[in-house]
Amino acid sequence: MNPGNTHLAAIKTVLFAACLLPAFLLWRGFELDTLGANPIEAITRGTGDWTLRFLLITLAVTPLRKLTGWHWVVRLRRMLGLFAFAYGAAHLLTYLWLDQFFDWNAIAKDILKRPFITVGFAALVLMAPLAATSSNAAIRRLGGRRWQALHRAIYPIAVLGCVHFWWLVKKDITEPLIYAVITAALLGIRAWWREQERRKQLAGGYLPQPPKLTGKVIRIFAK
Repeated sequence: MNPGNTHLAAIKTVLFAACLLPAFLLWRGFELDTLGANPIEAITRGTGDWTLRFLLITLAVTPLRKLTGWHWVVRLRRMLGLFAFAYGAAHLLTYLWLDQFFDWNAIAKDILKRPFITVGFAALVLMAPLAATSSNAAIRRLGGRRWQALHRAIYPIAVLGCVHFWWLVKKDITEPLIYAVITAALLGIRAWWREQERRKQLAGGYLPQPPKLTGKVIRIFAK
């Protein structure tokens, strides 16, 4: 399965609209007053949930490509990663603005009282350089290896996101546990693939192989 440019553009358009849908539903819910007794908390929770979901969807692109052979899905990863950052920024802005009204003293006290806020903020800070260097120009400027090394920060970011969610939940940890298991699976399969590559290298699997000889064997010396 390898869609052409026209089909891929259509897929990107549909994906873009789908990624905007959660934000639209939160906005409409706020307008129609259907977000429950605490709409600000609902928006904060919703944007945070979708930040983590988009992070995990972004992490799932590489395993999907390797398992299915759909190399074209890599061209969707940038959009997914940028949406993860956008929802994360909206999550933080909702907390700073609608929840705390930019009361920096109250925010500082809240951070000391609830460390999960610090963990979430650290994850968003790590996401910022990834979003800023997502363009082709940034890849050329940094070079492929340095760019890849920088964007491996998505691994600890996903872990921090799970910790942030886990510490946020007071009683029922079922949902954060599901996210943690998915994150562990996505990171674990990468570690397993890397170990397989390392073993193959040690076994000389990437060394140039001598050409195979074909044809008849001619006996030069007779007995």
